[in-house]
Amino acid sequence: MISIDRDDPARADVHRLLSEHLADMFATSPAESVHALDHSALSDPSITFWTAREDGTLLGCGALKHLGAAPGTVRHGEIKSMRTAAGARGRGVATLMLRHILDDARARNLERVCLETGTEDYFAPARRLYARHGFTECPPFADYSLDPNSVFMELRL
Repeated sequence: MISIDRDDPARADVHRLLSEHLADMFATSPAESVHALDHSALSDPSITFWTAREDGTLLGCGALKHLGAAPGTVRHGEIKSMRTAAGARGRGVATLMLRHILDDARARNLERVCLETGTEDYFAPARRLYARHGFTECPPFADYSLDPNSVFMELRL
């Protein structure tokens, strides 16, 4: 049975998965368009980080960064570091993680969840996953700016 729990991004097996993730991001996108976070950045207090495991084996990870809200604006968060381990792909891990993150966002009374992903074919499965769960394209949010290598998506909760 797959369980999703808060975890430490610096944990050895998680660190390896995040390092793979970063290597893939730099291999598929120009450096200035890579917005993935390393394990130390994912330890920031504004970020909640989870892993999916089965019998102790790491299957994937994901995070929710709280972006806060200025007076008169929407309370929102950003999905970060969604990654499924190569050996666990096709098992629904990303769907389980996404649902978990969205449930947490709703429990925090966030009104919107956003994300940035790539435009390259490599990112097509991620874009399809998010679209299946109701995400639609949106303008850049937070500190992002228009980038031909980025797709920005949001889900109103």
